[in-house]
Parts: sequence; structure tokens; C-alpha cells
Amino acid sequence: MHTAIILAAGFAILLACVLLGHAWAGAPGLALGLKAFFGIWLVVAFANMYIGTTHGYTWGQEFPIFLAVFAVPAIAAGIVLWRA
Repeated sequence: MHTAIILAAGFAILLACVLLGHAWAGAPGLALGLKAFFGIWLVVAFANMYIGTTHGYTWGQEFPIFLAVFAVPAIAAGIVLWRA
């Protein structure tokens, strides 16, 4: 359930970056917002992995979850960036 919540947060951050980027600078801002999303989401996904390691899981157990949590919204952002 926690993973689903984190993924939903990732898509919410993606939507916020897309809307803010487009509102501030139009089409070029959309690309800038998406590029900013990748950095923001990498930090958030890593923080989620770190918090998991403080709750008794090892880095090896958390890393595949980190990859899935980071990859799903990042792939969606990549598709939007490619289409824009």
C-alpha cells in the first residue's frame, strides 16, 4: 500500500511540474518542468528508500522497490516529454 501511495505522489508531482512549467513559459516551459521533475523525483524516491532502510530493511531489499518507484513516473514523464 505504501508503494501505491508513493507512486500516486510521483504522479501528483509530475502533474504539478507539467502545469507549472506550461503556465510559466508555455511549450518550452513544459520541457523545463519535466526536466525538473526528474531531479525532484529522484531525490524523493531516494528519500523513500532511505526511510525504508531505517525501518529494518537492507539497501539490497529496498533497491528494487526504489527502481520501480522511480521508474514508473519517470517513464510517464519521458513519454510526455517525447510527445511534447
